[in-house]
Amino acid sequence: MKKGRLLNAELSYVIARLGHTDTLTIADAGLPIPAGPQRIDLALTPGTPDFMQVVNAVTLEMQVESALIAEEIKQHNPPLHSALLAVLEALQQHQGNRITISYTSHEQFKQQTQRSQAVIRSGECSPFANVILSAGVTF
Repeated sequence: MKKGRLLNAELSYVIARLGHTDTLTIADAGLPIPAGPQRIDLALTPGTPDFMQVVNAVTLEMQVESALIAEEIKQHNPPLHSALLAVLEALQQHQGNRITISYTSHEQFKQQTQRSQAVIRSGECSPFANVILSAGVTF
């Protein structure tokens, strides 16, 4: 049995497969998931698990180099935006690297999900609760 905190086998496997600059999308319950990337559906009920729970679980296992967020989160979901930035700041300190944060329109964000290795669907039901994380290297 593995020692890490992440128990979901699909999620653990996809993170282990990531190479430098590969991306992983963490999505709210409503984001359309394209046919290309692997779909990991963690949603149980509205709000379970919430977006930040999934972000925290993934970033325990994943070396993150950059994050892409929809610009609309700033206006339509400022509390979640602040929480996400705080987690990325703490992760940056823990990893000892700079995490580049970029913004794009929600329409462009949806197009970028097509390039992700996987899209992880949370039970989050608040607007624009999505992030695309790009894998870094640990050396």
